[in-house]
Amino acid sequence: MVANNAMNRGRGLSGVNSYARDLGFDPYQRLVDTLRGDAGASISWIDMCCGSGRALLETEELFAREFPTADVSLLGIDLIDYFLATPRTPRLRLIAASAHEWRPKDTAHLVTCVHGLHYIGDKLALLSAMAQWTAPGGSFVAHFDPHSIRHPDGSSAARKVLANLRAAGLTYDRRNHRISAHGPRPLHFSAVYRGADDKAGPGYTGQPAVASYYDWYGH
Repeated sequence: MVANNAMNRGRGLSGVNSYARDLGFDPYQRLVDTLRGDAGASISWIDMCCGSGRALLETEELFAREFPTADVSLLGIDLIDYFLATPRTPRLRLIAASAHEWRPKDTAHLVTCVHGLHYIGDKLALLSAMAQWTAPGGSFVAHFDPHSIRHPDGSSAARKVLANLRAAGLTYDRRNHRISAHGPRPLHFSAVYRGADDKAGPGYTGQPAVASYYDWYGH
């Protein structure tokens, strides 16, 4: 994973530079809707590659003010311990860990990765993992550029990747470069990770991105 100071560091929950804009929905409101559907439910959000954690910190503050007794769990994971502030309550945990090694103990109602996969080496392994972290009825959303997945000769493996996503029941929004799914999905790619290139140049965001190389097998 390659840390990029320009991405996800100042992105808040709502507004111009925000999760709500990039995801197409307000994560806090999505969690509130789940809570209102079942007042006694335990609700949770896992945000992989959370950057400074600003959106999660704002979510923590909103829940403390509007739903002080609700059973809420917020988890933010990033490679660098460069979080904007220390969590105020046990509801929020900001964890410095490798995206390839960290795994949750439980599933979550919302799993997100906002512009984080661009800087991951083995993108397909992390995608396969995150697709199964969602609780039944929950949502998984991640930004993803299928053309960042390459064959050993450098050519794009986007067609193979998108076929795998469709077969597993995930949706790819080409315009917004977002993968999404409702509920857990058993996602598997017939590929072996061979390495990554952090000098591949800018991706669709205009920021430097990482190209990931795979050998493909089977049909």
